[in-house]
Parts: sequence; C-alpha cells; structure tokens
Amino acid sequence: MAKSILIIDDDEDILEILNIVFQDSGFEVILSKVGLEADFISVLHPDIVLLDVRIGGSKKKGTDICKDLKANIHTRHMPVILFSAEHDLHTMASACEADSYVAKPFGIDSLLMQVQKQLS
Repeated sequence: MAKSILIIDDDEDILEILNIVFQDSGFEVILSKVGLEADFISVLHPDIVLLDVRIGGSKKKGTDICKDLKANIHTRHMPVILFSAEHDLHTMASACEADSYVAKPFGIDSLLMQVQKQLS
C-alpha cells in the first residue's frame, strides 16, 4: 500500500510540481492550498505532512498547524516537515516540534530524501 503525503502550500505551482514528484515516487498525494485543522488532518490520516510556514488566506500559519498536530493525541505521531524561505526556519521548526524542515528553494532529491528519512 502506498504511503500518503499531505502537502499544504498556497503556491499552486509548488503544489503541482510536488504532486507530480511524489506521485512518480509512489506516494498517494493529498493537496491543500489552505491550512487545515488538526482534527481534519486526523480524518485524512496521512503518513506524513509537508507544511509551508506561510499559507496565504489561512487563519493559521504553518507553525500553528504544526503545534496543533503535535498537541493532538490522534496526530502527534505524524511526521511534519516544515518548508519555507524564512531565515529562521530551524528555530520555527524546533518551536512547533516539527520533525524536520527544508528551506526553500529546495532540491527535489533532497526533499524526497528528507521525506523518506522521516518515514523510515
């Protein structure tokens, strides 16, 4: 059975590229242009969450969603990878208890390796 990845980013071009990359790598891909609540993510039950820090049009930043996921008993086990061009991404990831982070712009191979590492 294919692993599922939830990708949350407000940039449609990034979503399109990542959709192709992860589908070609054998993942079931779930895409969202808006931030989702931890309870809804729990229902989707992805194996991993790839989460942008800044999500235009959403009430919460990616770091807030990450905190909610890690505080929720049903979702705290899901690996969360933050990705962003923020200069203090390491600090942000640590503060929200993200499992990892990837700085934008990122290489596709390094992103895939980071996802595989979190799933192993």
